[in-house]
Amino acid sequence: MEISSQEIYRVVFKEYPDVLDVKQVSNLLGICDKTVYKLIAEGSLPALRVGRQHRITKVNVMKYMKVLTRSETHEIL
Repeated sequence: MEISSQEIYRVVFKEYPDVLDVKQVSNLLGICDKTVYKLIAEGSLPALRVGRQHRITKVNVMKYMKVLTRSETHEIL
């Protein structure tokens, strides 16, 4: 079952700004900050570097969530 981007946005992202920091992404995904940094470092979660901090767009988090959902579905099959 495919989840639409509109559904993801409506349920998960509506209250967040368009550009997120690492702490916001970790709260959204339910993972620790270190894991977010690891995802950024390995290229799984594209981010912009602003000074010493990372910024992640909601679009990139949504894309990551869709990829994660697809890979979890394939593991079940």
